[in-house]
Amino acid sequence: MVYDCTEKTDAELVALALEDQEAFLCIINKFQGPLLRYIKRISGVSHDDAQDVLQEVFIKIYTHLHDYKPALPFSSWVYRITRNTTISYFRKKKPLIHMEQEDMERLVHTIGEHIVIKNDVIDPVLKKMDKKYREILVLKFLEEKSYEEISDIIQKPIGTVGTWVNRAKKQFLAAYKALYGEK
Repeated sequence: MVYDCTEKTDAELVALALEDQEAFLCIINKFQGPLLRYIKRISGVSHDDAQDVLQEVFIKIYTHLHDYKPALPFSSWVYRITRNTTISYFRKKKPLIHMEQEDMERLVHTIGEHIVIKNDVIDPVLKKMDKKYREILVLKFLEEKSYEEISDIIQKPIGTVGTWVNRAKKQFLAAYKALYGEK
């Protein structure tokens, strides 16, 4: 059966997928792009490696779909599975983050600094940051997740998320200034 997924909520997609495995394609279609970008941003791996992780993510989502609690946002649950799978997959590697030029510009703009973007300016800055703060910046400013969603994804209290976002912004700006001087 072919499903029209465009007007369905996440809860409706989950219910459909639990009834008919073919409906799981709706979940895949909705989340594959954002999750692939998220995997690449937090791990810095090649497209092929990120695809491998993504495949494993969707297998885990499918096999644990019956465990999803509808009281929680489905996207947060999906991102938490993606985060944990990515960490597990690359635990023995020391990945470096890679960002597209458009993402670099948006990150710097969102943080509120008037920095002229040059090629590969942001990568060295992010590499100097603590991993948890780098991930917080990616989730908050590139994935545009709310504090509540980030809290659910990284399984930390909302207050901690807020503190980490502020520290991440400060660390980002300090690292930028250390690398490139006052601008």
